[in-house]
Amino acid sequence: MSLKGTRDAYGEWLQENGGNTDIVVVDADLSASTRTNKFSSKYKERFFNVGVAEQNLVAFASGLALGGKKVFASSFAYFETGRAWDQIRNLVAHDKLDVQLVASHGGLSCASDGASHQAIEDLAITRVIPNLKVLVPCDAEETKNALDTIMVIKGPTYMRLRREKEPILEKNYEYKLGQVEVMHEGSDVTIAAIGSQVNYAVQAAEKLAKTGVSAEVLNVHTLKPLDKQTLIKSAKKTGRVLSTEQHQVHGGLGGAVAEVLSEHYPTPMKIMGVEDTFGETARTQLEILVHHGLTADHIATAAQELIDKTRK
Repeated sequence: MSLKGTRDAYGEWLQENGGNTDIVVVDADLSASTRTNKFSSKYKERFFNVGVAEQNLVAFASGLALGGKKVFASSFAYFETGRAWDQIRNLVAHDKLDVQLVASHGGLSCASDGASHQAIEDLAITRVIPNLKVLVPCDAEETKNALDTIMVIKGPTYMRLRREKEPILEKNYEYKLGQVEVMHEGSDVTIAAIGSQVNYAVQAAEKLAKTGVSAEVLNVHTLKPLDKQTLIKSAKKTGRVLSTEQHQVHGGLGGAVAEVLSEHYPTPMKIMGVEDTFGETARTQLEILVHHGLTADHIATAAQELIDKTRK
């Protein structure tokens, strides 16, 4: 299985599509990390480094969008959403500007940088903003699919990418923004996953299959707009839903799924994520995922426990 980083795919996509003079890229002095340097090395006249100033990053991008440009603004996920939430809400989203906020180092992917750099609240604070689409591709290939899609539509987007190289997953679907994709058919439990957790959810389904449990894995690559119909359909099919994400258990994927099901089809649920705590520093991402109970083994165990609990 080949490995590739979502941020690397972003840099490649910018370089491949940079011939389109409508594209302008803005970065906050992190272009080597966000991979926007692949664009700046070839299209210097349409690349702007605003320095370590994320509020200025978003405001500057807004001005370029008002001038008719397709703007891609990048920084680390925590800095871009945490420091510039005011500008994202009041400038980009309120006026429906064509600004694509493509952020790297999302979730727990920057384990060695510690809590100050780990964006585990960003999905909660972006999905509540009107007009803003929220995308979290599952791998590098899907990252490029998502970028192709937002390139041909108008309006603001927040796309969360990661630092580490990740597996390119097998897929049998055509990417469509706003549509949950079924990665693995099942009948006993639904595992709804987002971002790099999709890989672990697929692994968990394979582990469960060896014990006779049929798990359906959903790739929720678009958190907003959320595909309510597919979620409800899967819940009706399995009768149990588990969500997994590298985000706080409050306000992210689990909360979004629970909102839908509580209103349309109340279903026993288990929400897996970071349990109301800050991140930690670790040598590897795997270490921090083990600490927070978010590996494939943890998902498989939680799914079995949910099944056992609801059978009583």
